[in-house]
Order: sequence, then C-alpha cells, then structure tokens
Amino acid sequence: MILTARVGKEQEGMRLDDGAVKLFPQLSKGRVRKIIDWGGCTVGGQMVRVASRSLRPGEEIVLGVMEPEGYRDFAYTRDDLLYEDADYLAVNKAAGINCQRTPYQLKGTAEHAVSCYLRSRGSQEPARVIHRLDRGTSGVMIFPANRRAAAHISAELKEGRVEKVYWALVAGVPPEESWTVDAPMAKIGTSRYGVASPGRDSRTLFRLLARGDGACLVEARPITGRTHQIRVHLAYSGLPIIGDSTYGGEPASRMMLHCRAMAFSRADGRLVSIQAPPDLPFRDACLRNRIDIPGAC
Repeated sequence: MILTARVGKEQEGMRLDDGAVKLFPQLSKGRVRKIIDWGGCTVGGQMVRVASRSLRPGEEIVLGVMEPEGYRDFAYTRDDLLYEDADYLAVNKAAGINCQRTPYQLKGTAEHAVSCYLRSRGSQEPARVIHRLDRGTSGVMIFPANRRAAAHISAELKEGRVEKVYWALVAGVPPEESWTVDAPMAKIGTSRYGVASPGRDSRTLFRLLARGDGACLVEARPITGRTHQIRVHLAYSGLPIIGDSTYGGEPASRMMLHCRAMAFSRADGRLVSIQAPPDLPFRDACLRNRIDIPGAC
C-alpha cells in the first residue's frame, strides 16, 4: 500500500519521522522508522533513510506500507544456499518472488531473506542486489557478502564476463538446433518490451536442448542484459515461453523460465560456477510435454 502526503506549514522543520506520524496518524512512530530504515520512504522523489532529516513545506512524502496479506514471507538457511564463501553467496530464487524490495514490499523478497541470513551469521553487511531476475523467473541469484566483492562482480557483469545460462520451456519447435537473435529492443508499453528500432542493442544465443510434443526445452545465453530480453527474443523467434502471458505464452502454473547457471572469476582468478535445479512445476511441465531434462537436476 502506498501512502502519499504533502508537507504543510505545521510540519515545517520537523524530523521526517515525527512529520510522517502527523501526516499518517494511522502509523506508529516505530512503524514509520522501520519503513524509513528499510528504504520504503521517498521525499521529493528521492529515497531517504535518515529519520532525522528536516522537512520543508511543499515536499511530497511517499511511504510504502507492507500489508501482511500481500506477500508470503520466507527465510533462507545455510541448507537452502546453492553456494557460500567469505565473499559471495547464491540462492535459488523461487518463481513468483520479487528479487528485491519495492516501495510497498520488503518482506517476502529474496533481498530481505538474504539480509536476514547475513545478520544470522553475524554480518552487518546489507544484501546487495547486483543483478535481477523477473518475478516469474526462478534460478540462480548471486549476492556479494561485502563491498569489495560487490565492486568486483558488478564490474564483471558490466563488462559481460559473467556467464549466464537459462532454460526455457517454449511452445513450438525451432527450425534449427542453434540460432542467434541480434535485434534491438525498446519499451513499447507499461512493463512491456519488444524488438523495435530505434532500440538498444540486444543479443541472445539459443540452443535446442530437447524436443517434446509441440514444445521444446531451449538453452538461452544472453550476451547483453536488457529487461525481458530472453522472453522478447523467444517470442520474436515464434517460440513464446509457456506461462508468459505478456508475450503470448500459453497458460501455465508459472512462467517456464529458469536461470540454470552462472559462472564468473573471482578477483584472485578462481572460477565460481553455480547451478540451480528447476522446481517441481518446471519439471512437471517438461514431463507433460514428454521432454527429458538433460543432466541431473
């Protein structure tokens, strides 16, 4: 739930937390402080995490209030992790879960669950989201455990040196065993993207992994990192992802896109390679379409 109010003369010069309580009397000061601490407050369009910040007349305050019925909270334990060392940890993000907090949701996100895990092991470091998966996509998410590691992997991502491998269950069968889509992308609607010119350069390598009854399992390796890139490029290829209603996919219990693996080199040159098994709905959908998932899952 989003609450919005504008600072008046009565709140001029007040601390942000005190002024917010006056403007939003339904919230306690403790709850307002938590919202501010977790980045759910903006003042004048900018996120503010300092409760003592002074208010000026005319400023717009926006608070994102988490509603318990609007999310499913969860936690990660050491047994849930795909990988962990002193610098990095990785989780298998479930489909249907936001990878990072929004102005109206903190709990029930991978970011929050990783933050709680880091605190449980005595670390005061925040959970830094350095790459993203769509809400409907499952699979590998890597979190750096400190600022130095975050700077390194962020640079590797920017330079395209992090290998990403996705699995997609799609309707139809491609005419070739492997192909490349090199087509620019642009935003073409609310939360919707497409192949368009002018647009941003976008390139994805695809390979057929297994054929089924009117469907197939495809491997995707995005070379660039555009929003919805794999989804758009598969739809452009005439192979919409099953469960991806935004881009013409047939109905399913979830969008059948899974980040199977990621690999990168640490600052000391050692290779980190992480794989995530697909969940039961993904495996069941493959089974229904008579598709054998390659390798051990």
